[in-house]
Amino acid sequence: MMSKFTIPTVLALSLAASSAWGQSMQILPNGSRPSASGPASNFTGSAVVTPLFSASPPTRATGGQVTFAPSARSNWHTHPAGQILIVTSGVGWVQEWNGEKQQIKPGDVVWTPPGVKHWHGASATTGLTHIAIQENVDGRNVDWLEPVTDDQYRR
Repeated sequence: MMSKFTIPTVLALSLAASSAWGQSMQILPNGSRPSASGPASNFTGSAVVTPLFSASPPTRATGGQVTFAPSARSNWHTHPAGQILIVTSGVGWVQEWNGEKQQIKPGDVVWTPPGVKHWHGASATTGLTHIAIQENVDGRNVDWLEPVTDDQYRR
């Protein structure tokens, strides 16, 4: 069941959990990181974001699971240290600026280099779930840009 927490609240909860991590193995139980609707300022259509882990020094890596309804997609965006997507279910698309839209399916792994403008999301008829892994640089792991237009999405 999806929580009504906002993305900043979810991230704050995740950061609080990570600050308590010591030097021994830790398990964050399933359900301890509430899901939230992806904000309309960053997504077109219905997307659900579930934080998986936040940066825990000495690492800078963060991870989340994103589930897109059919036709839902992220805005154009970049990552200061790049991003890895691991597709876990459904069928979707990924595209870099001035590039061709490419289909992605379960088991596909997508590497987007630092600073490359891109978007990703579900196909027009099938939802998509992926795990996104990126690193924080100067306190941020993504720079959100303009929405992907319907014309850009359909190409």
